Amino acid sequence: MKAAPRVVTIGESFSSTLKLSADSVKLFATLVNDMNPLHHDDAYAEQSRFGGLIASGTQPTAHFMALLATHYSQYAQPLGLEFDIKLKKAVHAQDTLTMTWRVRDAWWKPSLNGDLTQLDGSVVNQHGETVLLGASTILVMPKPAEDSVQGSTQQSAKEAVQESAQGSVRESPSRSKP
Repeated sequence: MKAAPRVVTIGESFSSTLKLSADSVKLFATLVNDMNPLHHDDAYAEQSRFGGLIASGTQPTAHFMALLATHYSQYAQPLGLEFDIKLKKAVHAQDTLTMTWRVRDAWWKPSLNGDLTQLDGSVVNQHGETVLLGASTILVMPKPAEDSVQGSTQQSAKEAVQESAQGSVRESPSRSKP
């Protein structure tokens, strides 16, 4: 039997909005070494089926994944363990994206000193089109007191990553409670 979560709330949701400029699309693609001309060359991209610059798939994905850490680190210590991302539609330069995550399930895991948390999420553009879907399992640990030893937190994080790698993990931003 799963123990009730102590840090997160099942049904909780949170979101954030991001506007992608043409310059941010080009810079991000360069930083991740994605040299596809659809992300860099305005003339080339304009002649493509997309009609203009599109973001590297890594750009909205990175912001979407980072929202989990940004949200939970306000009051806890999050650690990403698993992500399943599906790119559904191209993201264009100048798109405004609304990224939303919702806690599907969570339970306290004493050996990791945190809540194993399963979330579902989506990214929607300004036209209401879903451009990305995601699911994630993260560990959300209570934030240690300022004077506590960092070693125990690092050990919990290390154990969580090892457990996830072994497959034993079960299947601001605005925030709302269920």
